[in-house]
Amino acid sequence: MPRSRRAVRTATAAAVALLAAAGLAGCATTISLTAPPSANDPRCAEVMTGLSVLPGGTLGDQSRRWTDAQSTAAWGNPATIILACGVTPPGPTTVKCVVLGGVGWIVDSSKSPKLTATTFGRVPAVQVFLDSSAASGVDPNQVLDTVGRLVAQDTKQTGQCS
Repeated sequence: MPRSRRAVRTATAAAVALLAAAGLAGCATTISLTAPPSANDPRCAEVMTGLSVLPGGTLGDQSRRWTDAQSTAAWGNPATIILACGVTPPGPTTVKCVVLGGVGWIVDSSKSPKLTATTFGRVPAVQVFLDSSAASGVDPNQVLDTVGRLVAQDTKQTGQCS
């Protein structure tokens, strides 16, 4: 009988290990990004901490993902929203500027449905990449309004959209 118990324990241990490995394999991988030039600005730390107030950690109905670069965040699998704090602030431009969440956003739609929105007149500058295709289910206005309200609290306003 001792052999039988040992076989059961060995089979149980193997099954547990297999289930654990299968569970880990199902986890989303970390998204590899490059930290923006001013990622170490203390206000970026405040922006990133402010993201914790998002209900359930979601943004635009997308779940938060791990990133490997300072002052960055991502949502969706595959990633449909990527945020970076500490990007180079944009200068004067003729690109469309909209105000959402109390923050001016320069929106580059040249690669639509993929959009790049960068805060205008804010230091540090924040950039959001969005996939606004129907398949992603992301509403850019809702995302920028939500992020804008958070960014407005933790960044310094130096200008505004005209």
